[in-house]
Amino acid sequence: MMRFGYTLMTEQAPPQRLVQHAVTAEQAGFDFAVSSDHFFPWVDEQGHSPNAWVLLGAVAQATSTLPLMTYVTAPIMRYHPAVVAQQAATLGILSEGRFTLGLGAGENLNEHVVGRGWPPVNVRHEMFSEALDIINALFDGGYVSYQGKHLSVDSAKLWDLPEQRVPIGVAVSGEQSIRVGAPRADVMISTEPDPSLAPLWDEHARGGAGGRKVAQLPIAWGADAEAAKQRAHEQFRWFAGGWKVNAELPGPAGFAGATQFVRPEDVADQIPCGDDVDAVVEAVRPFAEAGYTDLALVQIGDEAQEELFDTGVARLLPALREAFDD
Repeated sequence: MMRFGYTLMTEQAPPQRLVQHAVTAEQAGFDFAVSSDHFFPWVDEQGHSPNAWVLLGAVAQATSTLPLMTYVTAPIMRYHPAVVAQQAATLGILSEGRFTLGLGAGENLNEHVVGRGWPPVNVRHEMFSEALDIINALFDGGYVSYQGKHLSVDSAKLWDLPEQRVPIGVAVSGEQSIRVGAPRADVMISTEPDPSLAPLWDEHARGGAGGRKVAQLPIAWGADAEAAKQRAHEQFRWFAGGWKVNAELPGPAGFAGATQFVRPEDVADQIPCGDDVDAVVEAVRPFAEAGYTDLALVQIGDEAQEELFDTGVARLLPALREAFDD
């Protein structure tokens, strides 16, 4: 059976609201929750970007059964991988084993803030590979010293490790990222229903075939389909650019310029808008057919969360579970 999660979209809500959303998502019956980890929102209209790690610490205490995950953290520039490992281990303890560390190579949008520039994709993959090796070594326990081409560690040790090792997820988009991530991780993460990804991941994954594979789907749930479409365009028009573009732009102004000719109907072609359950089911289907085991829904718009919880969840979750109960 495919599992369905809820996205704590840090770019579109203040931290206290996000904690409330997590509690409501647990009560509503979502199978897990993921949190974005940004320094900037994608576009100014989203208007928020609280620290994901502080947020998840609060969520771990406010919930009791909801599995949690970063979707995703970049451990190559803004965070040193040793710091990420420490944060993840602590959250693993506070959540009593409910946390999965989702990692990716990041976007210029968030990483440029430390003033080190933005390296080309091949260099980022080299950095990411080294970061994964460092985090895995620290999760193994004991002192770790590491000298890589890009990253180094001097006699680091995690003094508080959870009883259950924190699983590592890696965001992938193609063969190169899979070859970097799969041998060093437990969970595949992606945003595209590309049917070639899961078999390639299984071929190289350290846990073998059949492991967890997590995707994400934005929706603009609401009874007024036109208002939902306008909301999706206002806050999610950046989504039309795709990962290769989205990874390179340096800030919200860049995304505003890159998407100035994206129309509401263009966004609605990619994102279900309105309260048509069948439309959401059909949007999920390619992910299920591509081998994903988990899918996190993103409800677009902070003020629209209540409508999802009040009218959407009771219709969506049963329909999705029935459609993908195999």
